[in-house]
Amino acid sequence: MQPSFAAIPEWHKVTPQQFQEDIAPRYRPAILRGLVSDWPLVQMARSSATDTLENLHQRDSGSAVDAILLRPESHGRLFYNEAMDGFNFLRKRVTITEVLEQLARYAQFPTPPSVAIQSALIAECLPSLLQNHVMPLLDAEVQPRIWLGNHITTPTHIDGSDNIACVVSGRRQFVLFPPEQIANLYIGPLDFAPTPSPISLVNLRDPDFERFPNYRIALEHAQTAILEPGDAIYIPNLWWHHVESMEKINILINYWWGGSNFSTDNKTSPYGLLLQALLSFKELPPAQKAAWGSIFQHYVFSPKDPAAHIPEHKRGILQR
Repeated sequence: MQPSFAAIPEWHKVTPQQFQEDIAPRYRPAILRGLVSDWPLVQMARSSATDTLENLHQRDSGSAVDAILLRPESHGRLFYNEAMDGFNFLRKRVTITEVLEQLARYAQFPTPPSVAIQSALIAECLPSLLQNHVMPLLDAEVQPRIWLGNHITTPTHIDGSDNIACVVSGRRQFVLFPPEQIANLYIGPLDFAPTPSPISLVNLRDPDFERFPNYRIALEHAQTAILEPGDAIYIPNLWWHHVESMEKINILINYWWGGSNFSTDNKTSPYGLLLQALLSFKELPPAQKAAWGSIFQHYVFSPKDPAAHIPEHKRGILQR
């Protein structure tokens, strides 16, 4: 990894009040060292990966979950196929136990295929984990998801929600980029990606600077950290992040909440509005696009109140 990457700021013994008042409002990533070190599964994973897999097998509800499988030559990196008309992995519905058996078998291979369960709701597949594996910083209504596999790399992408990700077993490396680096990350198609959100087309481990010259600028703003079992990371929504699981057996539990994806009044999501705007404005002449850019900047993105000069009782949709 690039030696010049800045370290993500670290916090220790974080309390719910500290998270809500000091960490989340900064809209900056934070490493929460030892946040879930007292989880029974974390303590078990530190001493025996085999016992950890057996524990999950015993808890398996038998519910089918989404799993992916990559050939060894992919080196675990989720991506497109060569023609970019598909992806470099197979997706299937299996049980937790089926993947656990694959992991135990692949752990004996020098260059195994990569296999992973991604974003499976714990309440459905491992419900007994919920009782004694509690996220201390969030409301109980925020549903945890489990990520389980061997060596997998998820390319740089964003989430529309805030995220706390907790490492249970193995180690994970995170590399984050601030939202304003989007133009230097060379993002792929918005409506066709190997992950639920668009990804960077640049291989962070082996960047092609001839094809992606401005990626050097993005790297100057990168932040990184390696998480051990019991550690967690807070990733604010819309921060770009590259995630690499580093061991033969890796388990992570994450929590998504709030951010741009959640609405209590049935409004269209910002991402949906982005796609609609692209369709609405893409054929307009450049001068009209620029004009609409000024209008959006004034009414939507300016920190100033665009209705400050209007009597409050007549501000209508401009009311803040």
